[in-house]
Amino acid sequence: MDYKDYYKVLGIEKSATHADIKKLYRALALKYHPDKNPGNKEAEEKFKSINEANEVLSDPEKRKKYDELGANWEHQTSDRNQQKSNPFGGGNTGYYSGANDTDAFGGESGFSDFFEHFFSSNTGSNRFQTRSDAFKGGDYATEMEITLEEAYIGTSRIIQLENEKLRVTTKPGSYDGQLLNIKGKGAKGSSVEYNGNLLVNIKVKPDYQFQRNGNDLSLSLSIDIYTAVLGGEVVVKTLSGNVKVKIGAGAQNGKNIRLKGKGMPVYLKPTDYGDLYIQLQVVIPEKLTSKQKELFETLRGQAIN
Repeated sequence: MDYKDYYKVLGIEKSATHADIKKLYRALALKYHPDKNPGNKEAEEKFKSINEANEVLSDPEKRKKYDELGANWEHQTSDRNQQKSNPFGGGNTGYYSGANDTDAFGGESGFSDFFEHFFSSNTGSNRFQTRSDAFKGGDYATEMEITLEEAYIGTSRIIQLENEKLRVTTKPGSYDGQLLNIKGKGAKGSSVEYNGNLLVNIKVKPDYQFQRNGNDLSLSLSIDIYTAVLGGEVVVKTLSGNVKVKIGAGAQNGKNIRLKGKGMPVYLKPTDYGDLYIQLQVVIPEKLTSKQKELFETLRGQAIN
């Protein structure tokens, strides 16, 4: 069993902080996740290695043991194994003997022999776990893509996780880049309470009509020159339904009209809403009849005089 450099696996320095490790792990897990690389064995192995490295480096106690043993792990672990005794007879109980039963792909433990030997006694005889033996499972990460309309009203998706189908639900006002933390649905820990979490990154697809800025929405509305000059009413589609909007006479191209409360719901405050901003785009007719040209000439003449 070769020594595995977990820092090299994650591409970080030994001086990296817990926050640095967490941030980089999430990015790598998303990149190499099996859902994004179907049938890619290389990506699958990379994903397993990333999870294994995170399992150790994100846990302060494991990281300390790993840093202490380093490349001399085999000799020092052997010395420690000789010091083990029954948990009810005093002495050092060694490492937890119940490493992960399954990995993210539903098979046997997803960890390498190095990990198993380093963090597990593998004797199968020690059924009595002590507090010091407890370890937390790593987090899993995935993406969930939704439309702007689904972000407005809330929605759900079914995610296949190992042998379990999990329904993930978003609330009204969800936003792009939002990270949902579903506790206990990550890699197995030493017990249920130590299971890792499932991190779901929300991706809101661009909308062809609306642009979003926080809780506010904006759109461009084309109106003909006659409505711009004389005023009138137009029907505007919003995420909560169609509304009639009054256009005042003499409306200029680029004018903004604010519809209060017609934006996105504020996350976790479903009774509060942002605003909708409508920017008018006056459409100049490209083809005019002889009569229309004559009328415009008359208007121009009056404007000059």
